[in-house]
Amino acid sequence: MNGITITYCKPCGYEKRAVTAAEALKAKLRRSAKLIPGRGGIFEVQVGGKTVVRRTRTHFPDAEEIVTAVAEVLKVG
Repeated sequence: MNGITITYCKPCGYEKRAVTAAEALKAKLRRSAKLIPGRGGIFEVQVGGKTVVRRTRTHFPDAEEIVTAVAEVLKVG
C-alpha cells in the first residue's frame, strides 16, 4: 500500500480536523498522512488511492474512526 492522504475543504475550515487525524495516525499507527487542501465540503481519507472513510451529509468521521479504518486497510493494530 502506498501513502495515506487526507483531503479536506480548506474554505469550510476542516484543516484542524485533518491535522488532528494526521496526528492520531502518527501517534497510534506510526504512519504519516499527506494533507491536501480542497474545496466543496470534501473530507476524505485514502490509503494507496482507495477511499477508506469520508464525510457524508450526516456523518463526519472523528480521528479514532479514521485510525480504525486505516488500520483495517493496512492490517495493523
